Amino acid sequence: MLLAVDVGNTQTHLGVFDRGSLLYEWRASTDAGRTADELALMFGQFLALASLSFTRSITGVVISSVVPPATQELREMALKYFGFPPLVVEPGTKTGIGVMTDHPREVGADRIANAVAAHEMYPDESVVVVDFGTAITVDAVSGAGQYLGGAIAPGIDTSAAALFSATAQIQRVELVAPPSAIGRNTINSVQSGVIFGTASLVDGLIERVALEMGGGEENGVAVVATGGLAGTVVEHCRRVDYIEPALTLRGLRLIFERNFPGIQDEADDVEVRAAEARGSRRAAAGPAHPKGGDAGRGV
Repeated sequence: MLLAVDVGNTQTHLGVFDRGSLLYEWRASTDAGRTADELALMFGQFLALASLSFTRSITGVVISSVVPPATQELREMALKYFGFPPLVVEPGTKTGIGVMTDHPREVGADRIANAVAAHEMYPDESVVVVDFGTAITVDAVSGAGQYLGGAIAPGIDTSAAALFSATAQIQRVELVAPPSAIGRNTINSVQSGVIFGTASLVDGLIERVALEMGGGEENGVAVVATGGLAGTVVEHCRRVDYIEPALTLRGLRLIFERNFPGIQDEADDVEVRAAEARGSRRAAAGPAHPKGGDAGRGV
């Protein structure tokens, strides 16, 4: 089995793949101060929930990280507890995606993994990828499989935290959509500005990026959203076509396979049959979910 790890500034997303299928996934708070041993304890507890183990189940580890201290500790953890080095997505890693920016080494590994997965989903099509995290990234991927660049905006939690900390009379509120855009009290007014404002920001960036990609024609550009905070906003966006909650993990799996084509993400057959018998829920298995309805909010 393959363990894919995406370390973001706020959350760390883990997934276990077997023969290309995502069987399990978990999210944890990112803590740059965790040591290799502490990470092993946390990972081991997650794996134990699925009756998996370090030594018998995991045959490969692939990592994308935007938190350098965590990256180093994950390297040490993999060597110490799995017994082999992980594949860390970084400059020089074979991804199958051409990075056409001015400074390719500056592009985050998660954005590259998203581009790889999006191009696999929509081969020969232009794709815009929106990732809702600590920052909101809107990235352009050409039909030829080139990462063209993108935009970075404050994430919904980041924007809200700045608002709450900089204003004396606005208290922290639950970040859910209000009944209407016109708020009739302070709580609904803040919710409208944060939720609907973020949705409009995302729609506006998508439209600009798609127009530039299409040479002035917005139609024909697919838009896929991902990220731990996507469910809060995406249903209020007009231009998002699909949600793929595990887009980054799926991109990491593809990158691993391109670097180690002879290694299969296989596991002990007994453990696989046991996992199937327990009827484990695959939260993000299969094709991307169309936006809207329950599936569109299942991030």
